[in-house]
Amino acid sequence: MIGIDLIKTSRMNRLMERFKEKGLQKFLSSSEISLIKNYKTAAGFWAVKEATSKALGLGIGSECSFKDIEIFKNHKGSPHIQLSEKLLHTHNIIDTSVSITHDGEYAIAVVVLEVQKN
Repeated sequence: MIGIDLIKTSRMNRLMERFKEKGLQKFLSSSEISLIKNYKTAAGFWAVKEATSKALGLGIGSECSFKDIEIFKNHKGSPHIQLSEKLLHTHNIIDTSVSITHDGEYAIAVVVLEVQKN
């Protein structure tokens, strides 16, 4: 399953200017917030979470919240996601892949979820 999302980074800049860290806490955990370098990084993280929910065919809502998707980086700095046990089991997900890119005023994320076939 594949999901993609695009966000204009200025949208995240406005959120961070207006609400500071409290704005980030609406969609990021404290460990994710510690990885944020600037509004462009935050926009990329938003895009990852939206792309993940789209790959699941759910969107962000009651079945898949922002907090069900945890972004972390490996020792080389590559982004990865950890999904909640609820999402892993409900959707039979066995592997995930993430890519984030920034171009000008946009952040784009692509998420691929590998599902175990029964």
